Amino acid sequence: MEPARKPVRIGFLVPPGNPTVEIEMIALAPSNVSVHFTRLTAHGAVGAHEGLEERSRMQAAHMAETVALLAMVKPKVIALAHAATSAVLGRAGEAELIARIEREHKVRFITAMGSTLAALSRLGARRIALGTPYGADATATTKAHLEENGFEVVSYGNLEGVGNIYDETAERARELARRIDVPAAQAIFLSGLGMPTIATIEAMERDLGKPVVSGAAAMMWHALRVAGERAPIAGFGQLLALPG
Repeated sequence: MEPARKPVRIGFLVPPGNPTVEIEMIALAPSNVSVHFTRLTAHGAVGAHEGLEERSRMQAAHMAETVALLAMVKPKVIALAHAATSAVLGRAGEAELIARIEREHKVRFITAMGSTLAALSRLGARRIALGTPYGADATATTKAHLEENGFEVVSYGNLEGVGNIYDETAERARELARRIDVPAAQAIFLSGLGMPTIATIEAMERDLGKPVVSGAAAMMWHALRVAGERAPIAGFGQLLALPG
């Protein structure tokens, strides 16, 4: 009989109004991993394109307060489940935020965007097709963040007709992946953790014949490895199925 694996706790900071992160992280968590959530502080119309940068900056400004609450659970790692905050802060701003949180709260701290960069590097992908549920400006900011970190964005696009990001579906994400793919892309990256993705990642990879990385899948993959959990997880795409 295989010995029982030691229980592990992972924490996630979730934007107000996001109904997707809890569902997807619970679905991805191995049996010995418990997932814990705290809402970030931000005001305005949740899930709307308008005001996304302002909400992202507000979340960053209040990050220490929300981390302090979640740290009481004593997780192995806390993850920021909002890629747009990292893109708005930029490479230097994101690095400063991570260093400050880890210094002040004595807990490992990662971001969905940082997790994605690590995941793409692990897959050996440098030429990326980017898809988002954001507006044009936020999509351009995300593209610039990838390029600032050494990736080449060979194709990019955003979902059309978005009224609220949190009303989107995994099937719409699959359609977006098909639309942005080009032969030069070594992998597809779907940003936006409010847009469901994990239910169709394997179907996307069958469609396109290449890895598909969503912010959600990358975040859990990275959080598990930071927490010392390296067993592959089947059924959710090439990244999570990687050993070690």
